[in-house]
Amino acid sequence: MRSVQVSKANGPFEIVEKDIPEPGATQVRIKVQACGVCHSDSFTKEGLFPGIQYPRVPGHEIAGVIDKVGKDVTQWEPRQRVAVGWHGGHDGRCESCRRGDFVTCKYLQVPGISYDGGYADYMIAPIEALASIPEQLSAIETAPLMCAGITTYNALRNSGARVGDVVAIFGVGGLGHLGIQFAAKMGFNTVAIGRARDKEEELVKNLGARQYIDNRSQNAVEELNKLGGARVILATVPSGKAMTEILGGLAVNGKLVIIGASDEPIQVPPFLMILGRRSLIGWPAGTSIDSQDTLSFSVLSGVRSMNEVFPLERAAEAYDHMMSGKARFRCVLTTGN
Repeated sequence: MRSVQVSKANGPFEIVEKDIPEPGATQVRIKVQACGVCHSDSFTKEGLFPGIQYPRVPGHEIAGVIDKVGKDVTQWEPRQRVAVGWHGGHDGRCESCRRGDFVTCKYLQVPGISYDGGYADYMIAPIEALASIPEQLSAIETAPLMCAGITTYNALRNSGARVGDVVAIFGVGGLGHLGIQFAAKMGFNTVAIGRARDKEEELVKNLGARQYIDNRSQNAVEELNKLGGARVILATVPSGKAMTEILGGLAVNGKLVIIGASDEPIQVPPFLMILGRRSLIGWPAGTSIDSQDTLSFSVLSGVRSMNEVFPLERAAEAYDHMMSGKARFRCVLTTGN
């Protein structure tokens, strides 16, 4: 089989031929059909995640078909369509797992980081990582929903916002364009905050936003406060500085929900938070059943990722396109399986 691997931190992508792996007793082998290219793949490419062992095959937005099951697997069968996301397994014994909070497992496994991921013709996954793919979704449609999709959907449905509340999606990119759709379909008064790219206002209105704020020519905080402030701001931008600047747009009891990764700190004005009971939280992706919920909701509501598709052998090109910020909006690799 073909695999696209990284042999060392900051090393190039290498297309190599490998033996097709065999699943363990409680694992399945997946014939990969599509794999999203996510910004978090840089953890593997650049060696940013502690403990990565090389060579490593990246990819944690995986959609495909079960090809073979381990000897102790009973609830999954060959030819079933399955997907795997950021949550690629847990130990079941740490305190988080004992409390049923598997996504914060102390020993959480991530495909493409803890073990070889989806930039390949086949990959092995534990059964606790599997989500069933609805027949209405293609593999290409499914893949980006396994990280970008579940992260935005799960953060919003757990944000405390109610139907009719002002919910601002901060950033109109790979995460943001999905966040706008999910927020609108959940019945929120959805406001998109972007940077006036070509036809961006028209785009976000088509995705379901009721209002667009151009963060270059308008003061986003002032515009949000004209609406009474945002009950939730979903921060998809990878900038701590930008998140700091938007805090003043929160309503009383408002919440900044952080899903955009940034090395920059967020500076929090104490009086702003105290006097309005405002807060900020982070939100990781979710478990395999959360992924399945995301796929089901996407089918019911018509939410779809906007993708640029590349064959597996052009993985390096797709990754560079994504990292440059030029991708509109997600990049997906296909294997031809």
